[in-house]
Amino acid sequence: MKVLVVGSGGREHALAWKLAQSSQVEQIICAPGNGGTSTVPRTVNVDIGVSDFSALLSVAQAEQIDLVVVGPEVPLAQGITDFFQAAGMAVFGPDQAGAQLEASKAWAKELMAAAGVPTAQSAAFTDAVAAEAYVQQQGAPIVVKADGLAAGKGVIVAQSVSDALSAIADLFQQGFETLVIEEFLVGEEASVLALTDGTVVRSLLPAQDHKRIGESDTGPNTGGMGAYAPAPVVTPELRRKVDTDVLEPIVKALRARGIDYRGVLYAGLMIDPHGDLKVLEFNCRFGDPETQVVLPLLATPLIDLLLACVEQRLETQPPIAWHSGSAACVVATSPGYPGSYPKGLKITGLDVLDNSELTVFHAGTQTTPELVTSGGRVLNVTAVGADLPTALETVYEALPQIHFEGMYFRRDIGQRAIKQFKKQPLT
Repeated sequence: MKVLVVGSGGREHALAWKLAQSSQVEQIICAPGNGGTSTVPRTVNVDIGVSDFSALLSVAQAEQIDLVVVGPEVPLAQGITDFFQAAGMAVFGPDQAGAQLEASKAWAKELMAAAGVPTAQSAAFTDAVAAEAYVQQQGAPIVVKADGLAAGKGVIVAQSVSDALSAIADLFQQGFETLVIEEFLVGEEASVLALTDGTVVRSLLPAQDHKRIGESDTGPNTGGMGAYAPAPVVTPELRRKVDTDVLEPIVKALRARGIDYRGVLYAGLMIDPHGDLKVLEFNCRFGDPETQVVLPLLATPLIDLLLACVEQRLETQPPIAWHSGSAACVVATSPGYPGSYPKGLKITGLDVLDNSELTVFHAGTQTTPELVTSGGRVLNVTAVGADLPTALETVYEALPQIHFEGMYFRRDIGQRAIKQFKKQPLT
């Protein structure tokens, strides 16, 4: 088989890396890829942007691609699946109607209400004055969300009314037409990614991302500063509840609307101290950096699962198999991220890393011909281990050996979970 992976981040590097482990996959083309994807066996990059559908299709047809795997949310929201399917090509990823689940938080909230999925109380606004009045009435803390895609940075947790009012003004000024304002939930966040063929849903190992730029979860939101899996906060009992109370009802509600959703269904959850859950948001693609810790633990060939979704035969697939242990990932970022940051900083030290349990997934890199930074999140330093402390130790031993000017990373990824790993066994 030949596979086209659309995207350029750490998630796409991880997808190509995992697909290349299957003997069924003859060649992988990444568009546009990055400095790391080109090092994956049997993988080449083509310099085509994720929104240039015509150029992507020309390559796919010329190379006789058997499966297109779409990484980022933007091309899905723009209708890349519809475009490729119209040309008779197999695509893993929902169509434009299904991608509304991530592209519009207001639409997703309405769908959750129709499906009976537990979520935070909220209201949607297209007018700043009405939004401000609602915040004044509700008080703080409160959460202000951009309705559209914002690269993981469109959520502001306002600790005061004045902060919420500033967030409203800022997001409308950025050009978002609709805002969703919702109650502040207390608890621990977790991510459950699932695969679906539009009827059957198979959840993957739960993961936990670290969104804030600063240690102890402080500062503005980012695209993700690190992750680990499995997340102990999602117990086996709670995972079954996510399947029955969240994932299956949403797929059923999508189907009732005539939406044939085949791809990743990603539920961002808040789990309160009593173990009750509410959905914070849905995403329509593999999470980043959650993918970088889930895929290293996956024993079932990824290509088998993706094809089963596309060909609508997930029900006949054997149960998904997993390796034992844990995986952890810490993201190294450019100075200034998530604000403005420089590009073209030389990266060194990767060639001296020597640990079979360690993989560095590239996110914002390119080869010119030396390896340099090209994005805010630059590298995903990932390791597997017998348990989470072991995996984290491997990552944090490797990070000081890597260098680019101003490199920053959080030093507390997974610390809250280590205590839970000591308290309970994971199954």
